[in-house]
This record gives sequence, C-alpha cells and structure tokens, in this order.
Amino acid sequence: MIIDFLQYQVLGMRFLNDLIGMGLSALGISLESRIGGSLQFFLYDVIKILILLSVLIYVISYIQSYFPPERTKRILGRFSGLKAYTLSALLGTVTPFCSCSSIPLFIGFTSAGLPLGVTFSFLISSPLVDLGSLVLLASIFGFPIAFAYVVVGLVLAVLGGALINKVGKEEQIEEYIRNLRANAQTEPSVMLGVQRRAYAASQVRTTVHKVFWYILIGVGIGALIHNWIPASWILSVLGSKNPFSVLIATLVGVPMYADIFGTIPIAEALWLKGVGLGTILSFMMGVTALSLPSLILLRKAVKPPLLALFFTVVTGGIICIGYLFNSIGYLFIH
Repeated sequence: MIIDFLQYQVLGMRFLNDLIGMGLSALGISLESRIGGSLQFFLYDVIKILILLSVLIYVISYIQSYFPPERTKRILGRFSGLKAYTLSALLGTVTPFCSCSSIPLFIGFTSAGLPLGVTFSFLISSPLVDLGSLVLLASIFGFPIAFAYVVVGLVLAVLGGALINKVGKEEQIEEYIRNLRANAQTEPSVMLGVQRRAYAASQVRTTVHKVFWYILIGVGIGALIHNWIPASWILSVLGSKNPFSVLIATLVGVPMYADIFGTIPIAEALWLKGVGLGTILSFMMGVTALSLPSLILLRKAVKPPLLALFFTVVTGGIICIGYLFNSIGYLFIH
C-alpha cells in the first residue's frame, strides 16, 4: 500500500536501517549482541532524524516566513473567543520548536495587548505540535498515532488557553511587560522567493546546531532502553499494571529539557518495550511543554499565581490525555 510505503520506506527509512545493519555485519559486529543492536539503533535514528529534521525545518521555516511576529499579532487580534484560541494554537505549529524559544514571542504577544488565554494557547501549542512532530511520529508510530498526538496537543492548547483566560488575571503578568508599548505595527517588508529560501536554509543550520546534542542524548537514552534495560523493569514502572504510570511519566518528563526531536527516540524505545501509548504521550508532552528551564524563563514574565495556574492546567491536561489514550490505545494498534 502507498501509506505503508510512505510510513516505512520514505519517512521510516527502513532501507537505511538495513544498510546500517549490513555495514555493521561487514565489520564483524553481530546485530544480535547488545552492542551491535545499540549501534544499529543509534546510527539509524540519528541519521534518520537529522535528515527528516533538516527537510522539515526548511519547509516549516519557509511557511513561517509568511508569518512574522507583527503580522501574527494583527491576525490574532482580529478574533476572539474559541476562534482566537484555535487560531493561536494553529499558529503555534509554524513557530519555534522548543518551549524556551516560544517565550519571547509569548512576551511580545502579551505586551501587544492580546488576551491572556490567546497568548497561552500559543505558548502551549508552539513546542508541542508542528509539522515536524507529525512527520517524525508517523515515521515511527504510524499516521494514526501521529495525527492523534497533533489533535490532542491542539485540543490541550485551546482548552488550556480558554481555562487560563477564565481563571487567570491580567495583573498577574509582570508589570514591566504590561507597561510595554507595542512597537508601531508597520506592515513587514515582503520577502522575495530567494530571501525566503535563504531564511529557511539559515533556520536549518541554526536549529540543527541547537538541537544536535539533544538528539544524540535522546537517541543514546533510547538505545540504552531498547537494548540494555529489561522490558520487565520498564513495564513494572510504566506498564499498564501500574495505575500511576502516567503520573510518573509526566513528572519524569518535566525536569528534562528537550524538544520533540529529542524525545521521539526515547518514546520509540519505550513503545518497543510495550509501554502504553498514553504513558508515552504524557512523557513527551511533559518534556516539551513543561520543561524546567522554560518554567524558569516564564517566571520572568508572569507572577507565581499565573505560573502555578499554567503548570496545573497543562499538567492536568497531559495526565488526562495519558489515561485516555492508555484506555483506547488498542484502537491505534494494527
């Protein structure tokens, strides 16, 4: 089938895994050994992710060149209510790939006078959901799971923003941000095609340089889990028989700092060990949306009550998503 070919050969690059396996075997390294299996997992995932990442960042950045911050502010300012939250969450899919990079834009939107909930919908969505996460997840878990991840990420961003807007207060934004006056909103200069291509290429270089070590660490942890830690150990902590597996995965993910590309290899290894889909999604969302460094940066923009509200709403949403998908995960397994 065409979908299978796209998933396994185009996105999954199974041919690359076979080539690496043949190369290691030619060097006398047994693929059945732990070292050989780990090397194959590591080399295959690093090369595959870097190739897909470079292509995806180029495409996303090219699209993003049509949405500079000033234009984005004006677009969001035209809507209110559920439409505004939804649009803000969708715009988050074509902006930075990690939570720390999203916070400067969040501050800019807040200082421009956009509603509290709209800016938080953007802040939740931006690191969680993008074209890159869809394609990379599809390459490993298949399109149904990838689409499910994107949908629940957007729903969390929309509902989280709406709830924060209802409960939070504008005065809980730090005073220096509330006192900022938005710069004159002149229409940004229109890029030419060659400028857009140059911008996209520069974003590829910048982003790959920034996330390269996180990818290596993430793949290294994934290889360790996949080939060295017994499945029984992992399942005793994160398996379906442990009713606290989702809570544990979420809380373990929060202190970590990585983007979606660094968490996918770990998620892949957990998936192969039999960990539930909901537990894996909770871990990924905890890392990308609630990393400790991003919370520290966000504290510079909002006061403790609003920060606590953001943390509580997003954590609660992630945990609910985890338990939901653990209960219906069988629908995504063929």
